[in-house]
Amino acid sequence: MSAAVALSGRRKLSLGEIEMVLAAHERFITGRPGGKLAALRFIDFTGVDLSGRNLCDADLSASIFDGAKLVGAKLERANLFGCDLRKADLRRANLSRADLRGACLRGADLTQANLTQADFRVGQVAVPHPSKGLASLIHHQRSGELDHAKLTGATLDGSQLEEVSAFATDFTDCSLRGAKLNRANLKDANLEGAMMDWADVAGANLEGAQLADSVLTGVDIRKARTSGANLEGALSAPDQEAMDLAGDHYQMALANQTWCKTGGREGKPACFDGKDLRPLDQRLRGLRLSVMSAKGAILVGLDLAGVHLQGANLEDADLRGVCLRGADLRGAKLAGAKLTKADLREAILGPLPLSADRVNRGDLHHARLRYVNAQGADLTSAILDEADVRGCDFSGAMMRGASLRGADLSLALGLETLGA
Repeated sequence: MSAAVALSGRRKLSLGEIEMVLAAHERFITGRPGGKLAALRFIDFTGVDLSGRNLCDADLSASIFDGAKLVGAKLERANLFGCDLRKADLRRANLSRADLRGACLRGADLTQANLTQADFRVGQVAVPHPSKGLASLIHHQRSGELDHAKLTGATLDGSQLEEVSAFATDFTDCSLRGAKLNRANLKDANLEGAMMDWADVAGANLEGAQLADSVLTGVDIRKARTSGANLEGALSAPDQEAMDLAGDHYQMALANQTWCKTGGREGKPACFDGKDLRPLDQRLRGLRLSVMSAKGAILVGLDLAGVHLQGANLEDADLRGVCLRGADLRGAKLAGAKLTKADLREAILGPLPLSADRVNRGDLHHARLRYVNAQGADLTSAILDEADVRGCDFSGAMMRGASLRGADLSLALGLETLGA
């Protein structure tokens, strides 16, 4: 194997050598013969294209990926301790549970990356001597760095970001649920629309940060420095009234189910217009709530998997981060609804037959569907006019007859099936 040393003190490998190591690693990960776990420490990967490659569990510590392309790379549990990833292209990469202690991601593009439970804490980084290279290492403490990085639509749930530097970083519409942000520097960061439920921000610097429309349920923002921060429209925890009404709301939901099961002879459709339903947590999962009305209601983060919502009115409702996997939403009204980062996998949003010659189409016009997972969903004849579907994944979705006039399709995936 080549032993050429770059000016950075890291070893340079030829593309052929890199391919040989990665091929053996991918055989190891998939359990095929001839595999070997990749150990690529102190390697210079500057500008290398590793997009889509499987590097799960690989040891890449102290390597340089300056400007490297890692779009869609699989880096689960990878050891990236002390790595230099500045300006790397990591869009849609999977870095869940990756070790990024002391790593530098300054200016990196992590749009829609999965960083669930990733570790960005302070690490003792070994730096090659300027003239002696790897023969003489210099050790120093370094915090994780995300300054000026782009993490729009990324998932950082449960990530450890203590003392991380994320100055002027773009976290728009990302999920930071349960993240540890103690003493992090988030000065001038853009956290607009970010879902930060139960994140720990004690001692964090949020001065000048943009937190408009963020979700701050369970977040004690008083423990952070917030001078000059924009908190307009930020959603805090449900108020006492919403908590007190949770029992009544659940009984209304059950009455709606009874109405569905008895063909309207008993019970009645529920009306939750403008209500905060978050205290119901998972109690609505799988219920039959056809034709219920929840216009302008708050359902952020609820588990509505398998719910029957045929003909339901959810106009302008806040459904960010909601799980609607496998839900029946035929003919539902979702115009203007917020569905950012919702799970719509296998959901049915097609037309609802009313008679032999009359149907109600699923209506999502002007809805916000940014970074939604709609894989395998049925969107037959759905109205998505003027909808914001940036970063939405429609892979495997049924889109015949769907209307997307004026929709923002930036970064959307799987729309080649439209009209198929």
